[in-house]
Order: sequence, then C-alpha cells, then structure tokens
Amino acid sequence: MTPLLSVRGLARSFGGVQALDGLELDVKPGTITALIGPNGAGKSTAFQCISGVIRPDAGTVRFGGTDITGWRPDRITGAGLVRSFQVARGIPRLTVLQNLMLYGQDQPGEALSTALLGGGRAAERDLLDRARAVAARLNLSAVADRPASDLSGGQKKLLEIGRALMAAPRMLLLDEPVAGVNPTLAGEIAEQLNALRDDGMTMLVVEHHMDIVARLCDPVVVMADGRKLTEGGFAAIAADPRVQEAYMGRRAA
Repeated sequence: MTPLLSVRGLARSFGGVQALDGLELDVKPGTITALIGPNGAGKSTAFQCISGVIRPDAGTVRFGGTDITGWRPDRITGAGLVRSFQVARGIPRLTVLQNLMLYGQDQPGEALSTALLGGGRAAERDLLDRARAVAARLNLSAVADRPASDLSGGQKKLLEIGRALMAAPRMLLLDEPVAGVNPTLAGEIAEQLNALRDDGMTMLVVEHHMDIVARLCDPVVVMADGRKLTEGGFAAIAADPRVQEAYMGRRAA
C-alpha cells in the first residue's frame, strides 16, 4: 500500500544538538500510527518539521505523493494534513461552536466574523451545520453553546480534535491527545479516534500513555536519538530489548 505520508532522511539540529538524524517513517492510509520514544528522542521536532512549523536541514516530507518539505503550515493544512496541539488552542471566550466555525473556512477573517456574529446567509448556515455535526460526533453537543473556558480538560482535547476536523483533513497529526486527561475521558477520546479510523481517517499520534497506544495504534514507530529505532505491533516493540534500553537507559534483564 502506498504511504499517505512518507518521511525520508529528515534532519534538524539546534545549536549543534542533532534533534533529528535521518528520520524515516511511513504512514499508510486508514491507520493510526504511533510515534513514541523517550524524552528527547525527537518526536516533537519531527511533528514540527512535518507540519511546517520549522524547516528541516535535510530530508523530505511527502504527503499524498507531493513533496511538501518546507511548505508553510497553512499550505500544508490546506493540502489536508492537519495537526492538533498538546495544549488545546481554543479561544476561551468563544463558545464551542464558534471555535469550531473558525476552522471551517479558508478565509480566517470571514470565519471569525461568521463565528462571532452569525447571520442568515446560506454559507454561514452551512458552516454552523458543519460545526454542530462535528460537535455531535465528539459528544460536545451539550456544551456547544458554552465558552471553551468552561470545558473540562478532556472536553478541551475533544474540541482541539474537532477544530482539526473542521479543516476537512485527509490525515491528522495528533500531539498527545489524552495528556492530562482523566482515565474516563481518555477512554472516550480513544473511542472517538477509533471511530474516525473506522471511517477512513489516517492519523499519526505522539502519545506517552502506552495503554492508549496499545489500544489504538498499529503500527508503532519507536524513535531514539533522532532516528527510527524500530517499528511493529505494540506487543513486539514492548518486548524488544532495544526499546527497553532506550526507555530505561539500560538493557532490561
């Protein structure tokens, strides 16, 4: 199967520190692929390079067969590769629906005025309908008209995913989607991601909660020292002495 996302030889250094050192990975369509590794392995830098926030020193990022290396983040989003952030970026004073509507159009100014002012035009009604549909899908309908500041940590994570969905993605880059969330809501978020995958959505997920990785992700790509250490199913990589050594700093007995 041809990968939807293909990273080859990705390198990036900061002040002489090699954060990425020839990273290579593929994400196949319709999968939830995990990107894991100990702190300092290069996961965040990889996400930044793939999503266009920073430019790699070397290597290529191809999405849907197109070389997107060095593209601006908005252009990458427009191509259908959309990321969420570990810290939810919703605007606290806006309602859930207004936050969703901000990401539903190509024109940020127009989307902002629509979200804040509403209106009767057909395009605005369609945008509102889309926002309501996304809120319903993510079990946010009950809080749809409440400001984002009122949401729980888990609900804010769902809103962050919803904002990404409003951009009509072909693939999601999810940065720690259950970080700081209580186990009940973490399980709900996992169910939502699994349902998205069942509907054909492709995802690359950075996550430290190994129970969520084991539950959702196949394959699992393990990073260490800025490069791919190994890849496979969760059980296989968890039993791999190289992975245990990378996480523990010593080879497991």
